[in-house]
Amino acid sequence: MKIYFTTDRLVVRAAEDNDLEFIMALEQDKENNAFVFQGTIEEHLDEIRDENTYLMIIEDKFNHSPSGFILSGIKRKSDIFELRRIVIAEKNKGFGKEVIIGLMRYCFEELSINRFWLDVFTDNHTGIHLYRQLGMRLDGILRESHKSGNHYRDQMIFSMLRREFSGL
Repeated sequence: MKIYFTTDRLVVRAAEDNDLEFIMALEQDKENNAFVFQGTIEEHLDEIRDENTYLMIIEDKFNHSPSGFILSGIKRKSDIFELRRIVIAEKNKGFGKEVIIGLMRYCFEELSINRFWLDVFTDNHTGIHLYRQLGMRLDGILRESHKSGNHYRDQMIFSMLRREFSGL
């Protein structure tokens, strides 16, 4: 089992085939499905095997129970890391903030990434508040970039550069 990083309360490790049921259940959960894309088993299996994709499981450090997952990608040629999805099972415990700080630290310090970025739907107020609180900068808005049912949704692009990262 590959461990990417740890925080005070969490361990972030590589996802394995037997984690896919947990990942898909979180994606499809009614609290999450409006804010994250849902992948198929085949897509997630490909993500596990792709060396430029990180499908990670967030576990409680003490009881080793899964607490969430992260899907991200890396462009090594340009030193860019994209946070594609993060879903935390237990809300309002600070796990999201803790794990994103750990992920940023891992990216900037271990992977020598220059740019960390993500997109977020404009109605994901919790996420937007967190990204701003972490010092990420708004790069812009992709207007009507995603069709959801019969309406279009905007996405905000946030990023942080290595020179802006203070170690949080």
